[in-house]
Amino acid sequence: MNRFNIALVVAVVAVATYFSTISPSAVQSMHSGFMSLMSPFLRTGSAVQENLGSVGRRLQTLDELEVENKKLSVENRELRAENNLLTELEEENSRLRMALDFRERSSFKLMPARIISRDSTTWWNTIRINRGFEDGVEADMPVVTDLGIVGKTTTVSKNEAIVLLITDETCRIAAKIEGTREQGIITGLRIQETAAEGLLQMNFLSKSAKLVPAQQVLTAGVVQGSFPPGLVIGRIKEFRLRALDGQAIVESTVNLATLEDVFVLVGKK
Repeated sequence: MNRFNIALVVAVVAVATYFSTISPSAVQSMHSGFMSLMSPFLRTGSAVQENLGSVGRRLQTLDELEVENKKLSVENRELRAENNLLTELEEENSRLRMALDFRERSSFKLMPARIISRDSTTWWNTIRINRGFEDGVEADMPVVTDLGIVGKTTTVSKNEAIVLLITDETCRIAAKIEGTREQGIITGLRIQETAAEGLLQMNFLSKSAKLVPAQQVLTAGVVQGSFPPGLVIGRIKEFRLRALDGQAIVESTVNLATLEDVFVLVGKK
């Protein structure tokens, strides 16, 4: 046995002999002192453990909040989509009710039709509807809505027809201004931007015409004309004096850009 081992045995025997000779009160006093010495370290360790547990709980709470937030976002998008759909259905239902009421009140036979296409090269000139000669539609028949005139049929096939819109400059309608004796000819404007706004021109008015904005413009119903008298065309937007006559700019009462359903006037009831 080397010297280090001998010294270690002697030290252990000495410590054991010392503890066996001291009183229990002394041992308790030494234990209290040791605990007092170690208590700051014990408190620090407990606090660290408690803080780590709190951080873990907060991280768990944040994860739960993120999941809940994603869930609420999805539900919010779904509710917005449902609300938009209900709004569209309500608007379509209201539009169809007004169209049905117009059809019942009208003194003409009205054939309902749906717009199936627009000519992309002449957007404000023609549309195509899903009615043809098999449905009783012929060329030069007025096409209308409950708000006013849309145009007239031109080329008609078995189940389809081309409609020339009133915003086309070749579509000519004999018209009169309500509440006056003024009459003229309605045509589309040549400028594409004004056609897109649904603006028309009414020529051959008298230079002394006393016209004001919002006056209603109606069909005059001339002999051999395509349109019967009294159909709404639009309202006066502006009156201009020219060298030989007066000219009115007329705003169509029908929004041709959003038009979906129309009626073809196929005769009298």
